[in-house]
Amino acid sequence: MMDELLTFSPIDHAMSQFLLARSTLVGEQREQLRSIILRLSAQLGAGDSCIHLSDPERELLMDSGLLNEAGVAPLVMVNRRLYLYRYWAYEKALAQQLKDLVQSDCTIDDVDVLLEKYFPAIGDRTDWQREAARRALSNSLTIITGGPGTGKTTTVVKIVSMLQELAHQNKKRLNIALAAPTGKAAMRLQQSISHSTASLPCESSVRESIPNRVFTIHRMLGAKRYSPYFHHRADNPLPYDLVVVDEASMVDLALMSKLLDALRVGAKLILLGDRNQLASVESGAVLADLIEALPEQTAELQESFRFDAGIKAVSEGVNRQQGAMVWDTLQQGEYSNISLMDSHAVTVVERVYEKSLNYWQLIRDNGSFADIVAAFNQFQCLATNRVGSLGVTELNERIEGRLADAGFIERGEIGRWYRGRPVIVNRNIPELGLFNGDIGITLYDADGNLKVYFEGGGDDSVDASSDDCIATRHFIPSRIVHCETAYAMTVHKSQGSEFDEVLVVFPDVMNPVLTKELIYTAITRAKKGVQLAVSDEIWHATVGQRIERHSGLVEMLIH
Repeated sequence: MMDELLTFSPIDHAMSQFLLARSTLVGEQREQLRSIILRLSAQLGAGDSCIHLSDPERELLMDSGLLNEAGVAPLVMVNRRLYLYRYWAYEKALAQQLKDLVQSDCTIDDVDVLLEKYFPAIGDRTDWQREAARRALSNSLTIITGGPGTGKTTTVVKIVSMLQELAHQNKKRLNIALAAPTGKAAMRLQQSISHSTASLPCESSVRESIPNRVFTIHRMLGAKRYSPYFHHRADNPLPYDLVVVDEASMVDLALMSKLLDALRVGAKLILLGDRNQLASVESGAVLADLIEALPEQTAELQESFRFDAGIKAVSEGVNRQQGAMVWDTLQQGEYSNISLMDSHAVTVVERVYEKSLNYWQLIRDNGSFADIVAAFNQFQCLATNRVGSLGVTELNERIEGRLADAGFIERGEIGRWYRGRPVIVNRNIPELGLFNGDIGITLYDADGNLKVYFEGGGDDSVDASSDDCIATRHFIPSRIVHCETAYAMTVHKSQGSEFDEVLVVFPDVMNPVLTKELIYTAITRAKKGVQLAVSDEIWHATVGQRIERHSGLVEMLIH
C-alpha cells in the first residue's frame, strides 16, 4: 500500500505511545520514531508483515532501544525491513518449516503408468493437470495454482487417489485430511470431491479410502476458545499423512505457520489456490510468496473449463491491468453475460430486489432448505467496501427497506431477526462450529420458533458422501452474536463462495481497498453472469491499482 494512502487508527496511535514510552530517544528523533511506528502499525493493519526503512531510519532505529538484539524486544530489524517481533517470528518459523518440508522430497519410480491411467495423453498439447500430479507424487510440498474452472479440485482428487493407490500396493492406507479456510469454502470443496470421486479410474477400495469429510483449518488444528493457539502443534502433531488445503490464498502468515508447525514428520502438504485473487485479510500474501520462491514445488493450471468467453476475457484483462480495453469492450456490449449498469443506489437496490424474488417466494411457501439455499446462491450483491456510500451497511439497510415496501418483511423487523434473513458470520465462533464467512438462513422450525440454519453437520466438518450435500445445523438467533445481514456482502467475504450471478457495486470515491485483485476476485465468483455498477473514473483507477504487500518470506526461502 502506498504510504500517502495510509490513515492512522486509534490502535496505531496507542501502539506508538506504548513503544515510545520504552524508547531512549528524545526530541526530534523521538518524533521521527513515532512516525516510523505509526507507519509500521498501519501497514500491519493493511496486511504487510513488515515495512522497508531508509538508511536514516535504520540508523535511528539502532539507537532506539527497541530492537531485538540482546533478548526479546518489541521490534526486529533485518536489513532494511522492520518487523514487530511476533510477525518476524512467524515469518522466520514458516520459512524454516517450508525448507524442512521441501528437503524431505523423494523420487517415486515408474509413475508413468499411473499417470496415464488417471491423466490419459491428449496428443501434443501439454496436460497441466498431469504435470501437477507428477510433481505431487514426489514432492512433500505441492502448490497447485490456477484460475477458477482450471480443475484444481479435480486434479487433487486424482492425486489423492493415486497416492492412496500407491500406498495400497504397499499394504498401507494413508490418513488424509481435506481442509479450507472457511466453512463455505469447505462446503464447496466437499461438493467438488463428491462429484469427482465417482468417476475415478480405480478400485472401489481406493475410492472408499478417499476422505468424505472436509474441515475448516481451525477445526482441523483444534481451535481453542478465547486463544490464538491450537491443540495440534509441533509437540502434538496432526495424525495425517497428507493434508490438502483449498483456497490457500486466504490463509494468512500466522495460520500458515501454525499449520506447518502441526504437520507430523513425513507428511505431505498440497496447497490449492488462485494467486491472482485477493490476499488474506490478515498479514501476508503467503500463497503468492510461496509461488515466487518455490517454482519447483509449484504447478500452474492454465486452461479453464468453466467460464464462457465473456467472464474469462474480462477477468484476464483485469488481471493484466488492461482497464481501457476491457472498459471499451463492456461499453460496446460485446459479451451478453457481463455488462455495466447505473451505479445509483436506487437502481442497485431494485436490481437486488428483482433477483431475490425467487428466494422470497420459497421462504413464503416454506420451501426446503436445499431449495432456499440454491435460490440464495443464484445471485449475490458484492460491495467493494463495508461502510460509506454504496457500502455493505448502507446497501443492506436499503434492501431491507425495499423488501418491507413489498410486504416480505415488517418495517419493525429491519435490522432485527426475521424469517428469511440471510446472515454471514463475521468472526469465528468455535464453540458453535461456526467460522468467519459461514452463511446462514433464518427460518421457522417445526414449533414456529426462529432458528438460523447453516449447511453442514454437527460440527464444521462436512460429509462429502451425502447425495444432496445438504446436512443442516441450527441455532437460536441470540447465539449468533457475530454476524451481519447478507443481501450484500464484501468481496473479501465472498472468497471461497460461488454464485450463478453477481452484481459488483463500487463507491463513487477512490480508496485503498479498490485494486485489480478485488475486481478479479469479484468477477470470478460468478459462474454465469456479472453486472458492474461502476463509473468510468473509478473503474480505471481500480484496475490500475494493485496489492503490494511487504514481507521478507521470499528472501528467507531463497537464502
